[in-house]
Amino acid sequence: MIHPWRKAAALAVFSLSAAALAQSPVPPAGVKPAAQSAAKPAAPVAKAAAPAENPDTIRVLLTPELETTLVAQMVGRISSLKAELGGKVQKGKAVIGFDCGEAAARLNMAQAEYNSARETLNAKERLRKLDAAGDMEVTLAAAGADKAKAAIAMSRAQLAQCTVVAPFTGRVVKVHVKPHQGVNVGAPLLEMISDGPLKLRLNIPSRWLRQVSVGTPFEVDINETGRTYQAKVTLINARVDAVAQTIELEARMDKAEPELLAGMSGIARFKVAP
Repeated sequence: MIHPWRKAAALAVFSLSAAALAQSPVPPAGVKPAAQSAAKPAAPVAKAAAPAENPDTIRVLLTPELETTLVAQMVGRISSLKAELGGKVQKGKAVIGFDCGEAAARLNMAQAEYNSARETLNAKERLRKLDAAGDMEVTLAAAGADKAKAAIAMSRAQLAQCTVVAPFTGRVVKVHVKPHQGVNVGAPLLEMISDGPLKLRLNIPSRWLRQVSVGTPFEVDINETGRTYQAKVTLINARVDAVAQTIELEARMDKAEPELLAGMSGIARFKVAP
């Protein structure tokens, strides 16, 4: 037989245990406690710092002093081609010739017509001295002679177009035609550049104008040769690019460098304060 005071003590202990359980949250079945379900934070991954690009790196392009594209001035067939890729040509020398038999025949015809018109004019002038011809006849004969003379000049100009000569001493960088090929007026024949010192073209920040002027020296690292060259500014553009805040310059090497070719590029290095 349980004493009443022991029964009361057991009920008190049970009540305290139930209250403690009610105050501590118990997760539902199948759900892990927050401490266990929380994902373990990943260790930070160290990233390699990208090298900062130098905003004052100046790209340089080598360009020739002169360059041009020779085009056909007439319709015809190419009879001779004296130019090859990379070949050197002298100023005034023929590089391309056309078959101009027809143009030569027209010149001969014009000369014959002029001789005839001149003889007619001489005859009219003699008759005018004898009062056997009027002033109008002499004037018309003179106009006919002038017209025939102009036809000779035109034929000679057309015949001159049969030979394409080099406008300056340089090298051929592209040939568009082949021997015996027919071409039309305006068709490109070949491209050439001058054979002389190369120019440097570059754009610098416009804020450098306080320190850079014509004659300012700088160094150029050419990618293709791996060498460093000395150069000086020769021209400065008259307008600043308002969007990029840059200005275009031209420069020249201090001395001739035979290993440099047009189209090579590199980086210019100026000694300017930041």
